[in-house]
Amino acid sequence: MAPKRPIGAGAFPVSVEPPAPQRSDPAALYAALDLGTNSCRMLIAQPKGSQFHVVDSFSKSVQLGYGLERSGRLSRGSMARTVQALRICKKKLEKHDVRRMRLVATEACRRAGNGDEFMAYVKGETGLKLEIIEPQEEAQLAVVSCAPLVSTKTEQLLVVDIGGGSTELVWIDLTRVPKHDRPRAIMRLHNGFKPADSPFPHAKVVDWISVPLGVATLRDQFHDVQDDAGRFALMSWFFEENLASFAPYDLIQEKEGFQIIGTSGTVTTVAASHLGLKRYDRNKVDGLRMTSDQIDRVIRDYLRLGPTGRRNDPRIGRDRHALIMSGAAILQALLRVWPTDRLSVADRGLREGLLYAQMSADGVLEDGPY
Repeated sequence: MAPKRPIGAGAFPVSVEPPAPQRSDPAALYAALDLGTNSCRMLIAQPKGSQFHVVDSFSKSVQLGYGLERSGRLSRGSMARTVQALRICKKKLEKHDVRRMRLVATEACRRAGNGDEFMAYVKGETGLKLEIIEPQEEAQLAVVSCAPLVSTKTEQLLVVDIGGGSTELVWIDLTRVPKHDRPRAIMRLHNGFKPADSPFPHAKVVDWISVPLGVATLRDQFHDVQDDAGRFALMSWFFEENLASFAPYDLIQEKEGFQIIGTSGTVTTVAASHLGLKRYDRNKVDGLRMTSDQIDRVIRDYLRLGPTGRRNDPRIGRDRHALIMSGAAILQALLRVWPTDRLSVADRGLREGLLYAQMSADGVLEDGPY
């Protein structure tokens, strides 16, 4: 399965969001909905300084892409589950009288033969108009969401977004950007990976790739392999094979000034396991930096537990256990290709990127420190 290239060149942990102390001004509210291969997630938020305050949120595993690898189409059961979740989202949008919103669908709907039909079905059943976005925009939004976690010391940045149906990797060169401006330079990429005319120093996107393998699709590729450790090794090898055309693949990278930011349910679950959290806490996970040795220990522990042990491990959760090893295989492949001392954990992604992009375009975010 060939990776998608630019021209010319799985349920996730539920974030613990604090409730709003009072009803917000509807004129200041924005919404972002991400319908992925495995989950449906939404945030409603209002601008707050250079970031935003979450007013309401929704997250549910709908397994929209279940069976897609075999049939090439979204099943009736998957579509029905998803529409039920979207009805809840519609009620939340109406409750808060949200007028500024962006509702998007990703890999499952891009690949499905009946993806456009499903969009029309959703519109008819819920009144919500979802758009299927392209891989490059998905990668852009994942990068933008991570801007607050970019260190001012970072000169080379790799952002990795492990989704249910695809994995996006973006390599960014920040050497020409003054240290104090590096997080803001990442935020400005919401306009695209090619720099527009701007008086500000720009972050250079060296290369990006969208590999059509995520936690759900990679698992489905090797579902017939019975041996747990063998299946994990094959998944990790297969994912690495799909990275061969990524420009920085063979780059010998100095550890000093190099940062990897991982945004996905896999990365946050590994972080929660490392911290020993029996109840997920976003405040403890988002922004955490893990060493490669710490990540390796968690993955080895997952393998030692086996399928039954992982199913009963409260750090993983019953909704996540079936997908964690395919995600861990992707993570292990990345750390094997680009050895690094640290990985920054981001409990943020497409939804946050959508919010930042909308608010930035409207000029309602303050140009202050992140």
